[in-house]
Amino acid sequence: MKKFDLDIPLSSVTLKGDLVIPENATGIVVFSHGSGSSRFSSRNRMVAELVQKQNIATFLFDLLTEEEDRVYESRFNIDLLTNRLIETTQWLLENGDTKSLAIGYFGASTGAASALRAAAYFKETIKAVVSRGGRPDLAITELPLVTAPTLLIVGGLDVPVITMNKMAYDQLESTKDMKIVEGATHLFEEPGKLMEVADLAIDWYKKYLTQ
Repeated sequence: MKKFDLDIPLSSVTLKGDLVIPENATGIVVFSHGSGSSRFSSRNRMVAELVQKQNIATFLFDLLTEEEDRVYESRFNIDLLTNRLIETTQWLLENGDTKSLAIGYFGASTGAASALRAAAYFKETIKAVVSRGGRPDLAITELPLVTAPTLLIVGGLDVPVITMNKMAYDQLESTKDMKIVEGATHLFEEPGKLMEVADLAIDWYKKYLTQ
């Protein structure tokens, strides 16, 4: 298992990221987190650790610099977040340690919108997308362009977000599925619910990312 604390030099900023590559990894999941979160998100880290146990590499990074994150509007600037994810993905495609790995995305909250828009940009290069409590509706115009198999996971008690996800689901033309985790709220903080999310995501990645 290799672990790297990285500085990713993009066109306008340098972003911080944590890359973990298990032995014999066949794919990598890039995490695009939601507003007000970071690469230190305990929920995403838990999912990442479970993904790593399946011999899949993970990359958690900050889409915003610390200064940018203090500006509330930046957190919801989907154009900015998407561009950061696209540039970072390009960096991974050219990096010696990661360029041979199939790429998947895991998007949470608003991060799901940037993940889907980036997937629409990269087309077949992105092999799988999972959205956790996401806002795929914020990428509604790009959804028909997504070719990656896409799984939308929503908490059963997260009623407004279920509606938004159903709307987005109808716009997706790729292989797709939507799973409702019963008894879970938006952040899946109830006992065992985040584990259900991780299991669903891992099954999806094993089916589409690492084949």
